[in-house]
Amino acid sequence: MSPKDLLTEAFAAAVEAAHPTKHLAQFLPPLPKGRLLVVGAGKAAAAMAQAVEAHYPLDKLSGLVITRYGHALATEKIEVIEASHPVPDEAGQRATERILKLVASLNEDDLLLCLISGGGSALLCAPDGLDLREKAELTTQLLHSGADIKEMNAVRKHLSNVKGGRLAEKAYPAKVVSLILSDVVGDDLSSIASGPTVADPTTFKDALSILKQYEIDNPKISKLLEEGINGERNESPKADHPAFKKVENILVASGQKSLEAVASYFESKGIKAHILSNSIEGEAKEVAQVHAAIARQIALYSQPLKAPCVLISGGETTVTVKHKGKGGRNGEFALGLAIALDGLENVYALAADTDGIDGSESNAGAIITPAIFKSYGKAIAKNYLAANDSYSFFEKAGALFETGPTHTNVNDLRLILINTVDFPTE
Repeated sequence: MSPKDLLTEAFAAAVEAAHPTKHLAQFLPPLPKGRLLVVGAGKAAAAMAQAVEAHYPLDKLSGLVITRYGHALATEKIEVIEASHPVPDEAGQRATERILKLVASLNEDDLLLCLISGGGSALLCAPDGLDLREKAELTTQLLHSGADIKEMNAVRKHLSNVKGGRLAEKAYPAKVVSLILSDVVGDDLSSIASGPTVADPTTFKDALSILKQYEIDNPKISKLLEEGINGERNESPKADHPAFKKVENILVASGQKSLEAVASYFESKGIKAHILSNSIEGEAKEVAQVHAAIARQIALYSQPLKAPCVLISGGETTVTVKHKGKGGRNGEFALGLAIALDGLENVYALAADTDGIDGSESNAGAIITPAIFKSYGKAIAKNYLAANDSYSFFEKAGALFETGPTHTNVNDLRLILINTVDFPTE
């Protein structure tokens, strides 16, 4: 089996370990005395809805979920609406307004079943104090700033009528059960999709500090947050709110489970697997340099590990965007890794987003081989990296890793395969 085949099958193992249709049923609650309303948002929302429909009598179900364009699946009773990600659009806003109206009709005998996965922050769009255009502009500023997802969501939660526990607040006194797929480092439930059913530990003051830290100059947003600090706007609901006594938030899948599935896959092939971490953060191209240094030490000196082996890591890096190139954080990592490895023999790598889409392009990530610079040299690769244009480089090099939507999302997967024996010719 070629190294590309090994990496591709390992990615499939990671996806399967986190796929809703494989794991959601065991967490579903019994039918309530009253109505069962299903709502949700995220890149895995449609697959989660399918799993719910396969479990309950269809005549007991109603509701709708929002997913990213291109990620919808066929359902019978739970409506699936597609909207924009990572920047919100009118489709997401209209669908969120419908969800809020449905939730407002619940009483204490009813059950709200929430299906939450990564991407929900953009898809659940109910701006508070600003219009959609202003919300989209802020989202773009945050995405380009280098802020991590927790910081981004702390800001967004304080400008929303649905995030930061506000969905649970609006569902009260109904019981709420949220089934959650984590795409957040550390599996902080309050950050996944901006925690619509989770008490929010952050404040208006935190949000304003984040804007200042990343030098995001947005006078209107700053004014709204300052009004919140001064008590002129309602703070997001905290843990002592009565609504949370009727909320159960359940983690269904996480990056760690997928990393373990990948490790098991490689072990079954006789390749020693080493999970470095499930929570690696930082600037993507800098994280790539560290990974490359470890791989080089193993390949050249058998330290601290011996080949054949694979290095596995997860988490979510960031990219401080300074130019208008194409590509996501996995492409940026992969290109930085390729440059640092510089064609090192018998070292192959994959960096990909488990949702199947890296950033806003069509690929999940990229595959690195020792021959990556055969057609386009290292100097050219450096120019593409400086331009934040990893997608264009890998497209020309024929190294894009394309899977299409996987209908799950447990963050990024990075694999570096090191072998002392020559692999089959590519």
